[in-house]
Amino acid sequence: MERTWIRDTIGQVGNRVKVAGWVNSIRSHGKLVFVDLRDWTGILQVVFRVQNKDAYEAVKAIKPEWVVEIEGEIRERPEGLINPQLETGKVELEAQKLLVFNSAKTLPITIDTDGYEIDEEKRLRYRYIDLRRERLQKNLKERQRVIHFMREFLIDRDFIEIETPILTKSTPEGARDFLVPARLQPGKFYALPQSPQQYKQLLMVSGFERYFQIARCLRDEDPRADRQAEFTQLDIEMAFIEQEDVLSLVEELFISLVETLYPEKKIREKPFPRLNYQDVIKKYKTDKPDLRTDKKDANELAFAFIVNFPMFEWKEKENRWDAVHHPFTRPQTDNPEEIKSNPEKILAYQYDFVLNGVEIGGGSLRTYKIEVLEAVFEVLGHKKEEFRRKFKHLYEAFQYGVPPHGGIAPGIDRFLAVLLNEPSIREVMAFPKTGDNRDLMMDVPSEVSEEQLKELHIQIIKENGKED
Repeated sequence: MERTWIRDTIGQVGNRVKVAGWVNSIRSHGKLVFVDLRDWTGILQVVFRVQNKDAYEAVKAIKPEWVVEIEGEIRERPEGLINPQLETGKVELEAQKLLVFNSAKTLPITIDTDGYEIDEEKRLRYRYIDLRRERLQKNLKERQRVIHFMREFLIDRDFIEIETPILTKSTPEGARDFLVPARLQPGKFYALPQSPQQYKQLLMVSGFERYFQIARCLRDEDPRADRQAEFTQLDIEMAFIEQEDVLSLVEELFISLVETLYPEKKIREKPFPRLNYQDVIKKYKTDKPDLRTDKKDANELAFAFIVNFPMFEWKEKENRWDAVHHPFTRPQTDNPEEIKSNPEKILAYQYDFVLNGVEIGGGSLRTYKIEVLEAVFEVLGHKKEEFRRKFKHLYEAFQYGVPPHGGIAPGIDRFLAVLLNEPSIREVMAFPKTGDNRDLMMDVPSEVSEEQLKELHIQIIKENGKED
């Protein structure tokens, strides 16, 4: 007999079925024992009667969270015993056979609440148990719905999904890279991608004019409440477009997504406002303003684009210019001399995407003229020869015909946290890390053996300066 999902038992009245899952709760009433059985589709009440002797005797030994399989007949519940709180509340399973797959110890954390009251580090330590919680199961299912909608939306508009490498090159473009030693080339390293930035630009050179990817991004940053060492973004790039083409696409995507999947949510303003960076800073003292009419209204969504960012910002401590977004952002001038002589006056074709006071994405048009890119890197303190060496792949590729292009990368974790009214992105991720980038469940980062270090030609120097 094939297993039946619990949600599908509703239409099986009078039929013998086999269900399997976790024991959610047990209630004994003498000659009757009630078990609520849980699988990932729902909860079903199972009745064990003394007349079905083998099953009745077997159920006396089980405890909550044991993993079991039960066979029996689906019956309608008596009128007065219907449970409107359950999707399966009008039916129950009359148990005739019970098989125990595995017992379970008493859980170290409770899973019958939302879990907010439990110490987060303990929840993360036992994340595989925490994920049994109804709220988190729902969040991850909603995550899939959102990503599926994004995929279908873009594919319907002639975008192609392309995966880009995880092992790539360390380049000076933003946050610190995570480095991976190359065993077969001692002393050399790969870097994990901060984003697919350079690859997606090379895809534009390759003639894939509309690209997207549900991309994993990895950045070795200091602890931040709204970001993890690794996170997920919807990465989009388009050729032969202007700034408004990108903004209009994203606007259409998010309006369609919200109105289709979450009709109870109300978008404050359509089309989304395009707000000038300097005006926003002056008025709100932040570049990610919360534009909701009622900030206590969890169903109000106030989207906006922030545009006309400065191209460069001065780093006082380091006595140098840095890119506000990243070096590949296209300045609002194609004159290399103007870029080098007046960096403080140069604006960029950069745009941020904000929602309810949270930056949920950012993007830009990209520089596609090599002389402009060289000028930008010169302002950032990199000599022309250094740029050509570190970005040899881009420098060479740009000699073979590169179209005007640009893109954006909305953060899926942040968007979901706002959409689902969660206080942290950790609540919408399956296996998040702590604020200081530790995985308490897997106990990482962790030390590795001396043999592994020798194989990689790596020597550990401790803080006291002594070699390990």
